[in-house]
Amino acid sequence: MLQIEAKDRGQSLAVISSTITAANFLASTSLALSSLIGAWVLNSSNSILLTSFTYGDTSPAINSIKYVSILACFLLALASFLHCIRSFIHATFLISMPNSDTPLSDVQKAVIHGGLFWTLGLRAIYFATTLLLWVFGPIPMFVCSVTLVLILHKLDSNSTPLHQFQPARSHDNRLMRKLAEEKPQIDRVIKQHEKSHR
Repeated sequence: MLQIEAKDRGQSLAVISSTITAANFLASTSLALSSLIGAWVLNSSNSILLTSFTYGDTSPAINSIKYVSILACFLLALASFLHCIRSFIHATFLISMPNSDTPLSDVQKAVIHGGLFWTLGLRAIYFATTLLLWVFGPIPMFVCSVTLVLILHKLDSNSTPLHQFQPARSHDNRLMRKLAEEKPQIDRVIKQHEKSHR
């Protein structure tokens, strides 16, 4: 990617920009949900509506543990998405620098870190969804956990082999190959030119 000219890097920068926008949205959502849960905890007294739908222990200590666990997951998601944004912005900066000799490993490291933080943030939101159903009892939490494991197994398993990408052929390689193909014609023209000048 860094071997092509800066003007041709637009597609990779657009993909990273889209990921930054999505991570920004999810970070904002995690922050809003964290605030909502904090307000819910502060204003929650033993609600008759919540206790009528809850199966299991509804003591204030257990409810506090549930809310703090959900809050911790959303805060972890927020921190992960913020680090994802930071890593992808760094990668964008490295890719878009004109006339630089930035090592490819630095860009790879920034993109890989951004992807890992993205995955960690999504996993934290998935886990928070399971914990949110824990508020209504252990049975909804168990059903959500089993469903989540099945969905993640389907999404994370790769049954098709990955495509083996070849290095991109640059303009210089094509030019050299074309010159090599036209070399006999060039030699013939040079010989004719030398004969005519003798």
